[in-house]
Amino acid sequence: MRGGAAGAPPAGADLRSEREIAYTTVMTVLDKLYRKGWVRRERAGRAYRYEPVSSREAYTAALMNDAWATSDNPAAALVHFFGMMSPEQREWLRDALRVAGADTEETGPPAAR
Repeated sequence: MRGGAAGAPPAGADLRSEREIAYTTVMTVLDKLYRKGWVRRERAGRAYRYEPVSSREAYTAALMNDAWATSDNPAAALVHFFGMMSPEQREWLRDALRVAGADTEETGPPAAR
Protein backbone atom coordinates (compact mmCIF):
# COMPACT_ATOMS: atom_id res chain seq x y z
CA MET A 1 0.00 0.00 0.00
CA ARG A 2 2.96 2.29 -0.23
CA GLY A 3 1.96 5.35 -2.19
CA GLY A 4 -1.81 4.90 -2.25
CA ALA A 5 -4.75 2.53 -2.35
CA ALA A 6 -4.37 -1.20 -2.94
CA GLY A 7 -6.40 -4.36 -2.80
CA ALA A 8 -5.31 -7.40 -0.83
CA PRO A 9 -3.35 -9.06 -3.70
CA PRO A 10 -1.14 -5.97 -4.39
CA ALA A 11 -0.69 -5.31 -0.67
CA GLY A 12 0.21 -8.97 -0.18
CA ALA A 13 2.72 -8.82 -3.03
CA ASP A 14 4.32 -5.76 -1.43
CA LEU A 15 4.63 -7.63 1.87
CA ARG A 16 5.82 -10.84 0.19
CA SER A 17 8.83 -8.99 -1.15
CA GLU A 18 10.22 -9.35 2.38
CA ARG A 19 8.89 -12.85 3.23
CA GLU A 20 6.19 -15.34 2.21
CA ILE A 21 2.77 -14.40 3.55
CA ALA A 22 -0.69 -15.92 2.98
CA TYR A 23 -3.51 -14.02 1.25
CA THR A 24 -5.83 -14.73 4.19
CA THR A 25 -3.30 -13.20 6.57
CA VAL A 26 -3.22 -10.02 4.48
CA MET A 27 -7.03 -9.90 4.41
CA THR A 28 -7.25 -10.41 8.18
CA VAL A 29 -4.74 -7.66 8.91
CA LEU A 30 -6.38 -5.22 6.46
CA ASP A 31 -9.79 -5.90 8.01
CA LYS A 32 -8.42 -5.28 11.51
CA LEU A 33 -6.74 -2.06 10.35
CA TYR A 34 -10.05 -0.97 8.79
CA ARG A 35 -12.01 -1.70 11.99
CA LYS A 36 -9.47 0.29 14.03
CA GLY A 37 -9.71 3.27 11.65
CA TRP A 38 -6.16 3.06 10.25
CA VAL A 39 -7.28 2.42 6.67
CA ARG A 40 -10.41 3.19 4.67
CA ARG A 41 -11.83 0.87 2.08
CA GLU A 42 -14.13 1.06 -0.90
CA ARG A 43 -15.68 -1.57 -3.09
CA ALA A 44 -13.85 -2.45 -6.28
CA GLY A 45 -16.02 -5.10 -7.93
CA ARG A 46 -16.28 -8.04 -5.54
CA ALA A 47 -13.21 -6.97 -3.54
CA TYR A 48 -12.13 -3.93 -1.55
CA ARG A 49 -9.43 -1.36 -2.21
CA TYR A 50 -7.69 -0.16 0.95
CA GLU A 51 -6.01 3.18 1.52
CA PRO A 52 -4.20 4.58 4.57
CA VAL A 53 -6.15 7.19 6.53
CA SER A 54 -3.07 9.35 7.04
CA SER A 55 0.52 9.52 5.88
CA ARG A 56 3.45 8.03 7.76
CA GLU A 57 4.68 11.60 8.39
CA ALA A 58 1.34 12.65 9.91
CA TYR A 59 1.30 9.54 12.10
CA THR A 60 4.87 10.20 13.26
CA ALA A 61 3.97 13.82 14.08
CA ALA A 62 0.94 12.68 16.09
CA LEU A 63 3.10 10.22 18.08
CA MET A 64 5.63 12.95 18.82
CA ASN A 65 2.87 15.33 19.89
CA ASP A 66 1.28 12.70 22.15
CA ALA A 67 4.64 11.94 23.79
CA TRP A 68 5.38 15.63 24.28
CA ALA A 69 1.90 16.25 25.75
CA THR A 70 2.49 13.65 28.48
CA SER A 71 5.55 15.45 29.83
CA ASP A 72 5.36 17.32 33.12
CA ASN A 73 7.84 19.82 31.66
CA PRO A 74 7.33 20.12 27.87
CA ALA A 75 10.11 22.71 27.48
CA ALA A 76 12.66 20.40 29.13
CA ALA A 77 11.44 17.48 27.03
CA LEU A 78 12.06 19.53 23.88
CA VAL A 79 15.54 20.49 25.05
CA HIS A 80 16.38 16.82 25.60
CA PHE A 81 14.84 15.86 22.25
CA PHE A 82 16.81 18.53 20.37
CA GLY A 83 19.97 17.44 22.20
CA MET A 84 19.53 13.93 20.77
CA MET A 85 19.36 15.23 17.18
CA SER A 86 22.18 14.96 14.70
CA PRO A 87 23.39 18.14 12.96
CA GLU A 88 21.48 17.03 9.85
CA GLN A 89 18.27 16.56 11.85
CA ARG A 90 18.69 20.02 13.39
CA GLU A 91 18.97 21.48 9.89
CA TRP A 92 15.74 19.69 8.93
CA LEU A 93 14.15 21.16 12.05
CA ARG A 94 15.29 24.67 11.09
CA ASP A 95 13.82 24.18 7.61
CA ALA A 96 10.55 22.88 9.06
CA LEU A 97 10.31 25.83 11.46
CA ARG A 98 10.84 28.24 8.56
CA VAL A 99 8.04 26.54 6.60
CA ALA A 100 5.72 26.42 9.62
CA GLY A 101 6.57 30.04 10.48
CA ALA A 102 5.55 31.14 7.00
CA ASP A 103 2.15 29.48 7.50
CA THR A 104 1.54 30.79 11.03
CA GLU A 105 3.19 34.21 10.90
CA GLU A 106 -0.10 36.03 10.34
CA THR A 107 -2.13 33.96 12.81
CA GLY A 108 0.36 33.47 15.66
CA PRO A 109 0.15 35.27 19.00
CA PRO A 110 1.09 38.97 18.99
CA ALA A 111 4.49 38.30 20.64
CA ALA A 112 5.43 35.95 17.77
CA ARG A 113 4.64 38.44 15.00
